[in-house]
Amino acid sequence: MAALKEKRTCGQRCEDFGHFVWNSENGTLMGRTPEKWVYISLYYVAFYVVMTSLFSLAIWVLMYTLSPYAPDYQDRLTSPGVMVWPNTYGEEDVEISYNTSDKASWMGMSNILHEFLEPYNDTMQLQCNPHNCTKGKYFIQNTYSAPKHTKWVCPFTQSMLGACSGLEDPTFGYNCTMPCVIIKMNRIINFLPTNSSSSPPYVNCTVLSGQNNVDKIEYFPNNGTMDPSYFPYYGNLAQPTYVNPLVAVRFSLVGEKQAKIQCRVVSEKISYENIHDPYEGKVLFYLKAVK
Repeated sequence: MAALKEKRTCGQRCEDFGHFVWNSENGTLMGRTPEKWVYISLYYVAFYVVMTSLFSLAIWVLMYTLSPYAPDYQDRLTSPGVMVWPNTYGEEDVEISYNTSDKASWMGMSNILHEFLEPYNDTMQLQCNPHNCTKGKYFIQNTYSAPKHTKWVCPFTQSMLGACSGLEDPTFGYNCTMPCVIIKMNRIINFLPTNSSSSPPYVNCTVLSGQNNVDKIEYFPNNGTMDPSYFPYYGNLAQPTYVNPLVAVRFSLVGEKQAKIQCRVVSEKISYENIHDPYEGKVLFYLKAVK
């Protein structure tokens, strides 16, 4: 029968550990002489200095080749999304529903639009964007000629939305059955919605259900046009004061005063039939007024 290993006491184990930490006979510290500890320390210092330098060089080269004004790859977005305000987005659908007899109900809708249009204040826009733009023509800028190494921006003012600007009627028609909605197309850097010889993009709204409940549809600006002078967008760093061009749509509700509506931005370069993205090129919402 093999002999059992001798059990060592706690004191003996502590003594062995102390002997490992410093062996006075061999002059070693934790198994190595001080000279070897110096060599291995210098090795790891040099190793990590080289690795850190290579990593820093790689990051520097990457940042040097990237443009701070626009992403290098923009292949995921070919057509912009479209949104509607008041932005009463639910889990799946946009339902703009209000009660003309309940002031809190229709004031909630008008307050959303007032807050949304704050950056479009006429005075603010003309101060931030004093540049005069040529209407009907793309505003192509190859240089950063605006102050602080930026590019010029064409002003879009709240008053351009006419009867749906909230200036003439602060309720935006929500105190009656003539509500206004605002259509906004999302931004894509360097995107031109049409060919240079084509007509500008415009918003067109179609009543999908409840056609008898919509007597009239009006667009502001005229014909629901998004002027080409607001394109292309060059990015937030290049155009920090840029605001999206808008189209306001006013509906005259009659009968049951409810309808299912689709508004799309019509342009040859903007698709709207992508089943995987219901907001690409268009927006669908329900409009309902109760009393």
